[in-house]
Amino acid sequence: MSDFSPGQRWISDGEAELGLGTVLNCDTRSVTILFSASQETRTYNTRQAPLTRVMFGSGDRIQSADGWQMIVDDSQTSNGLITYSGEDSQGQRRELPEAKLADTMQFDQARDRLLTGQVDRNDWFDLRFRTLHHHQRIEQHSALGFAGPRIDLVPHQLYIADEVARRHAPRVLLADEVGLGKTIEAGLILHRLLLTGRAERALILVPDSLTHQWLVELLRRFSLNVTLLDETQSQAHGSANPFESAQLVLASQGWLFANTHRQEQAQASHFDLLIVDEAHHLDWSSEGSGPGYQCVEQLARDIPSLLLLTATPEQMGIESHFARLRLLDPERYHDLARFKDEERHYGEVASAIEALEALPATPDARVHVEAVADDRDSQALLATLCNPEASADQQDAARDQLRDALLDRHGTGRVMFRNSRRHVGGFPERRLHLDALALPSAYRRMQRRLERDDDYLDELLIETGMDHPDVLIYPDAAYRELSNDPLHGEPWWHIDPRVNWLLEKLSDDSDAGFANDKVLVIAHHRDTAEGLAEGLRVLGGYHAPVFHEGLSLVERDRAAAAFADEEDGCQVLVCSEIGSEGRNFQFCRHLVMFDMPQHPDQLEQRIGRLDRIGQRHAIEMHVPTFTGSPGERLMRWYHEGMDAFSAPHGIGSDLFDAFGDALADALLDDEMLDEIITETRELFVAKLAERDAGRNRLLELNACRPVRARQVVEAVRELDDDSALPRYVERALDVFGVDSQEIGNGLLHLQPGQHMLDGLPGLVKGEEGFSATFDRHKALARDDIQRLSWEHPLLREMMGRIIDGTMGNTALALLGHPAIPSGRLMTELVFRTHCPAPTSLHLNRFLPPTAVRVLLDESGANLTDKISFTGLGKNLQKVNKSLARDLIKRHHDALRGLLRQGEGEAERELPSIVEAAEARMRTQLDAELARLAALAEHNPSVRNEELDALKKERQALSDAIENTRLRLDAVRVIITVDPNA
Repeated sequence: MSDFSPGQRWISDGEAELGLGTVLNCDTRSVTILFSASQETRTYNTRQAPLTRVMFGSGDRIQSADGWQMIVDDSQTSNGLITYSGEDSQGQRRELPEAKLADTMQFDQARDRLLTGQVDRNDWFDLRFRTLHHHQRIEQHSALGFAGPRIDLVPHQLYIADEVARRHAPRVLLADEVGLGKTIEAGLILHRLLLTGRAERALILVPDSLTHQWLVELLRRFSLNVTLLDETQSQAHGSANPFESAQLVLASQGWLFANTHRQEQAQASHFDLLIVDEAHHLDWSSEGSGPGYQCVEQLARDIPSLLLLTATPEQMGIESHFARLRLLDPERYHDLARFKDEERHYGEVASAIEALEALPATPDARVHVEAVADDRDSQALLATLCNPEASADQQDAARDQLRDALLDRHGTGRVMFRNSRRHVGGFPERRLHLDALALPSAYRRMQRRLERDDDYLDELLIETGMDHPDVLIYPDAAYRELSNDPLHGEPWWHIDPRVNWLLEKLSDDSDAGFANDKVLVIAHHRDTAEGLAEGLRVLGGYHAPVFHEGLSLVERDRAAAAFADEEDGCQVLVCSEIGSEGRNFQFCRHLVMFDMPQHPDQLEQRIGRLDRIGQRHAIEMHVPTFTGSPGERLMRWYHEGMDAFSAPHGIGSDLFDAFGDALADALLDDEMLDEIITETRELFVAKLAERDAGRNRLLELNACRPVRARQVVEAVRELDDDSALPRYVERALDVFGVDSQEIGNGLLHLQPGQHMLDGLPGLVKGEEGFSATFDRHKALARDDIQRLSWEHPLLREMMGRIIDGTMGNTALALLGHPAIPSGRLMTELVFRTHCPAPTSLHLNRFLPPTAVRVLLDESGANLTDKISFTGLGKNLQKVNKSLARDLIKRHHDALRGLLRQGEGEAERELPSIVEAAEARMRTQLDAELARLAALAEHNPSVRNEELDALKKERQALSDAIENTRLRLDAVRVIITVDPNA
């Protein structure tokens, strides 16, 4: 007789996703089952049917085809069909024949899957429990979001990322000097916000020339897949909003700033974070603003978080700097006059902070601190610091707390972070090499006439169409304009001695030459760069890629890549002035400045392409100048007036504002130039002293607090050195069907196995896979090696599938142990906390999904504390699925009882978990709220909405934690057997 009857409900063991099936007809050989939910019909051999009968017991919740639910308390069987009875949600007694069960009932919970005979592999169960354990640990770790990126552990970068990313809706200006890693800081902040759920969508606006560099950096360093959006891509979406097509959108500023329709679409797309690179180009003045500023201003009103990046925040003047701060907080920065007045008081605060270091040994220093420590808490700390009866530890603690309080409460430190090289340290030496060349006759004739004929400059400006003083500084450009008829003039590079000088340097293998070294050449004009590359090719046979604003993004990337290739790459790259912004060439140590830029900030940007974190050699700066020329005089002003080549000082813009016009007039007059250099030097020295005493020093002190920075670095290193990571990766790769092979030197090669599960990042069936390492330094040394960490996309995908899915939530194993009689039943239950809350709350930092393990024997005895998970696992034996299903059927009633008892045992653990989470939350947020509330009384940069948001967040977290419940996550049935059988 067949066990099947029409109307019975069964599920497929191999295709559980088909849902609940109904027997249509059957005979002695076959059975046909309809899976209505998936509109599939299957016919099986009755002898080998991979099917499990669905039978519910007392306490199970079931749903009818009509939508109502009931809790089963009894059942009766008639003619092979079951009728369930129990109470519905209104407390009414009802009956429900199994034929009328809802077809859409899902058996994804561990209890349902177990009792319907669906069991997974034992190693899957093992991996699930370990995944829960590691996920709980990592989600609470202070380095979450910072440990995965492929970066050096630079303290100031990690400090800024940690300080900014922990804020509600952060809005800051990242203004580190060139080469200190603003892009990395922004990437770290973005990565942390994404991993913690604080942000889900981001819009990144960068100059046209940097879009591909950002795209590659975010992928290579942070494993973030970003969609590069341009007009072609936008039009491909038809009438749909293209900004809705991805979570992370990268777009060029030039494209978006010029297109009001796309701006409106971007505004309507509800981004959480806006990042704007090279923000000093946003044009603003008291008379009006440019399209770029207007676009960012509109977006910043709707987007909660905003990061502005610029290495030269005051390049366009104090008003322009104020305008960028106004984008961050228009309520705080609404009065330019008031802002200028605040700036005048920063020297007092910087002096007070410096004076702290002299206390209590130098009592006279106290007066400087008292001038700004005007609140009760600060005065109490100062009293402790100066109290001779206080211990050294008490005095040190008071000094640190008072320093942090003063830094918090004064200046723009909360909205602006600016580190300087002198503050960070560890940068290479800069060496200036000057080569004086004779003016060629064509240039000399033009200069002599300029020197003796006052009217000739006006004529030259008209004839060439150039501006003053460009026409003086760039004689090759003037020559090109005057001899633009190819029949009446040689190409300028035929007559310019700087070209031959460069060719000689490129072939010179002495210490003074460039032979076998990479050389970056920067010229002001695009035409100069193109002509120079042509001259190098024709006269010397050198292939020199050109990087200028007229190239497409792909062409620029190709030129940069050809230069970067160590083995087959080009020796020299020629850039126009645009090459001094954004691109990083720290693998190169020779910089040729073919001419001089007009603005000191542009000069520093040129040098900053090589002088960056990661540069391992001294920077060799080569400047060919024409003796007695305006270009040489400009170089003298930089060199003698402000030491511009020795180090970045950050005050070049002020000096240019003071002397730029006079300098332009002195480019033909040595006597006048000497006076300007003397005056520039005097102002330079004064400005340095002012900077050291005032706002810049204050910003530097606030931009990296060493104690906190060291704590963040150590937290990252703790995850780097986590010995559990390689063991977990090995288990996970095996379960997911990924082949892993050691290839030496601490490297692994991962490739898809024959039975690999689909959809794993970086692994596609039929393709080679990738090489990886756990070592940060090895990954940094080779771009072709990925670094495996808890934050790597592959690990996050595998852990996510396990935690969010059913994988491994049921299992059955045999336990052979001489001390335990065979035939006994045990259940290993894993419960986990369930706490629905918006991802933006980042509840996991206080209460991530937390596992509670309960081990019961068949008598109900709790063995959890006596037998560990690892110890039990070592003695378990796997069993095939067919036998596992038979054993579960045999112990059905006993398992139901143990499941109910396990729930009670687990519930006893819940109060302590909730209490600990609440305490962690209160400890952190109460302290932060108290700090911000005190800070708001002194520093208007603390926004009211930031305080309100933190209060609401604390309440929402408290409510969520209080409503935490436990649910059964996984269950393993263990049957004891005779080990000698």
